Amino acid sequence: MRTGSILAACLIGLVCSLAFSQTPPVSVSDDRACATCHQKIYDSYQHTIMAKASGKASDGLIAGEFFHEPSGVRYRIFAKDGRTWMSYERDREPKIQGQRELLYYIGSGRKGRSYLFADQGFVFETPINWYSQEGRWNMAPAYTEAREIPMNLPSFIDCLNCHASGVEAPIAGSENRYSGRPFLHDGISCERCHGSATAHADGKGPIVNPAKLSPERRDSVCMECHFEGTVAVRQPGKQLYKFQPGERLSDYIHYFVLSGNQPPKPEALSQTEALSLSVCKQKSGDKMWCISCHDPHFEPSAAERAAYFRGKCLACHGEAFGAKHHADKPDCTACHMPSLPSKDVAHTQATDHQILRWPRAQTAQLQDASTIPRLVAFAAREQGKESERDFGLAWETLAQRGLSGASSNAERYLRKTLEENPDDAVVLAALAYIEQKHGKLSDARELYERALKIDPVANEAATDLGVLEAREGHLRRAVELWQMGFDRAPQRSAIGMNLAVAFCDAGQVEEGRRYLQRVLEFNPDFEDARKLMKAMSGDPAKCK
Repeated sequence: MRTGSILAACLIGLVCSLAFSQTPPVSVSDDRACATCHQKIYDSYQHTIMAKASGKASDGLIAGEFFHEPSGVRYRIFAKDGRTWMSYERDREPKIQGQRELLYYIGSGRKGRSYLFADQGFVFETPINWYSQEGRWNMAPAYTEAREIPMNLPSFIDCLNCHASGVEAPIAGSENRYSGRPFLHDGISCERCHGSATAHADGKGPIVNPAKLSPERRDSVCMECHFEGTVAVRQPGKQLYKFQPGERLSDYIHYFVLSGNQPPKPEALSQTEALSLSVCKQKSGDKMWCISCHDPHFEPSAAERAAYFRGKCLACHGEAFGAKHHADKPDCTACHMPSLPSKDVAHTQATDHQILRWPRAQTAQLQDASTIPRLVAFAAREQGKESERDFGLAWETLAQRGLSGASSNAERYLRKTLEENPDDAVVLAALAYIEQKHGKLSDARELYERALKIDPVANEAATDLGVLEAREGHLRRAVELWQMGFDRAPQRSAIGMNLAVAFCDAGQVEEGRRYLQRVLEFNPDFEDARKLMKAMSGDPAKCK
């Protein structure tokens, strides 16, 4: 994600004051209504990881503490007076301490758990996670070496969507600000896989049975949360959280993977992609899908797992094969679906769904792969639906991640897309940024302005245009653009710092200090903001 900052972007954080109640309103659909006719399934499902994927923090408390050596911060998770808290404290300079009330937990605890807190309706994830497989607390992924407290991790709606049900849309223009509870139903409800139960409960309509859908629509139900791909491009006018069982996921989002550059380690959300590479899936075709091996309403106990999944294997391979193939080693998954360190989420292991005959040999082969990566749509049935817009935005994302050659690919596709659809705000903003990097500032400004006219709450476009205007001396316009962005995303400290410097340079030191105070409210461990605040408080005040 581009920050568009004149100043160096650093890790950021948050000060919490509750903006909404933990008490949930009446749910859009209470699973207990399903129990009226499906009591046995309901009772079994309550013990699954999907049913326990989220909830009130007090219901999912894992108390403990953790000292993070690189930042010198000690974190503690605890309960007090019937409420759940996270405290943080650094004894060495610069000293800091505080606490946040935790509202919700995310994660069943099978692999890990995180917590959510809020300030003025902006919802964030805690900087530390519980990692069940290691049995310890540690920093959130990508922050293991952070020197400042990263408490500004926005709780994005697409992430909430895979852990909760009845997800509410953020306030327009914001990434993570909600007018009320961010989700109405703890965990994954029956409706997430079976569709609306209202008409069905009244005896006026059927419920969705994924197994009876076409393969594409059937697989979409699982892929919504069990596949991420290398890049995902949302389709115009579509929001993933509005997807309903029975629809095609490809109408909402197109996934891309890098072919010829497959990683040697599995990803936490790679099950669908990995399964597509397995010989089992390739030979079985659409006959094989997630439910071939997994019952979403039931999970075997640890003592039952080996026999349970061996039974799934022998359902295809036959009892005779099982009698002669390592009959003394009933755990098929130990050899053919081993747990390996996840490369995208630290401190966790993921089951390798490639179902390899010789996993170690295959892993070595992947490590030696050196072919030039190609961006391809996933899965095969989606190929041909992807547009040049999709490829352009996908390559742009990879360019931001630093993939060599991605930038030129993105530019080629996006320019052609704009010729065919000159009113696509997302494409306009992407091309404007490319022009800005090329030094074609006049062209960039025109594209940014067109994007903002179509979508006035496009924060990236507003922020980047603000940088361009500031560098050309149009400070009033830059401030207007930054103010809009900072109001909608106060966790982006770089924008607040830009505003503080701009007002200070204009002689409005107190106004500059006000923006710094807001930066520190949402990012109390931001060293650059503390230094600038000290400089602005001096006599004479210094603006940089």
